[in-house]
Amino acid sequence: MKRSIITCSMFLLTLSWSALCSAGQPIKIGALFSVTGPPSFLGEPERNAAQMVADSINKAGGIKGRPLQLITYDTQGDATKAVQLANKLIKDDKVVAIIGPSTTGETMAVMPVVEKAGIPLISCSAGRKITDPVNKWVFKTAQNDSLAVAKIYEYLQKKKLSKVALLTVSDGFGSSGREQLKAQAAAFGIQVVYDETYGPKDTDMTAQLTKIRGTQAQTLICWGTNPGPAVVARNAKQLGLKMPLFMSHGVSSKKFIDLAGDAAEGIFIPSGKVIVADVLPASDHQKKWLISFVKEYQKLYKVEGDHFAGHAWDAMMILKAALEKGDDTPAAIAANLEKTREFHGIGGSFTYSASDHAGLTKDAFVLVEIKNKDWVLVK
Repeated sequence: MKRSIITCSMFLLTLSWSALCSAGQPIKIGALFSVTGPPSFLGEPERNAAQMVADSINKAGGIKGRPLQLITYDTQGDATKAVQLANKLIKDDKVVAIIGPSTTGETMAVMPVVEKAGIPLISCSAGRKITDPVNKWVFKTAQNDSLAVAKIYEYLQKKKLSKVALLTVSDGFGSSGREQLKAQAAAFGIQVVYDETYGPKDTDMTAQLTKIRGTQAQTLICWGTNPGPAVVARNAKQLGLKMPLFMSHGVSSKKFIDLAGDAAEGIFIPSGKVIVADVLPASDHQKKWLISFVKEYQKLYKVEGDHFAGHAWDAMMILKAALEKGDDTPAAIAANLEKTREFHGIGGSFTYSASDHAGLTKDAFVLVEIKNKDWVLVK
């Protein structure tokens, strides 16, 4: 009898000690960002914002008493390297979820890896193909390029500008945007009169722009990420191209204005609301989060928090909510991510479901114009 009591007591003590140890163990989260390399204007602010959120969570006591351990690797914008580092996070670091990567091409390359391992991924990339069709393990926070296209086309329709020229970068982001620009044109009464691509490393687009000048195009839409679109803007100014110029949300940061210089003046861009947070109406559900985010980021990093940093902030906060709802197993996290409802983040108000892992509507975008090296809300 005594032996049974002693054995039972020892068993209970072991359970209690095990639970206590588990409670203090960190929850390991992986992050893949292009901190250096051509897409560093995406990855560096994403890295900063993710760490900012992790530090804030830990300062407040962690999640259920456990700290977050954010393990971040620099992909340099290289899809092959992103795959290698995703495997490292899963096999060596034993993470329960991954934030990133920064670009559509990297995300598409990493998706089979996380799917095979059964690890949830919250991408910070915009390509629609990332979540269409839905993959059980893959979510995203960057607004879909399909929504950005719709925002531009709505404006062109309103202004009765029906003939467009397309100039898109020949990478994952550009290809996805080009698909949407062509697929949605008819629904808005738009006619594509010129359709050309450029390489991610091209440094002069004068030839394409000269051809565009000879078409019936009433406006030009360039789809890419820096530095290409800045080159297009400068070349268009040099050629005296008078038609309105639209860029994608892939350049929605002050970095584009810096790169394009005076040529940025008058360019239109669909963007998340964060860059015009101060002029949003008080009734906007995102406004208080946007203002708080911009101030906190600026305090830590001496620059304003932007559209891209917001992708990582949203991913971390949505992941935090999923972890608070249940266990920290990958399967439980994925299931709880899918239960996200009306999370008012930086990129928009997110509602995921079994059939929607992007979670946003076109209301996540506003159209802005660059005036005097700053953003002006187009109403």
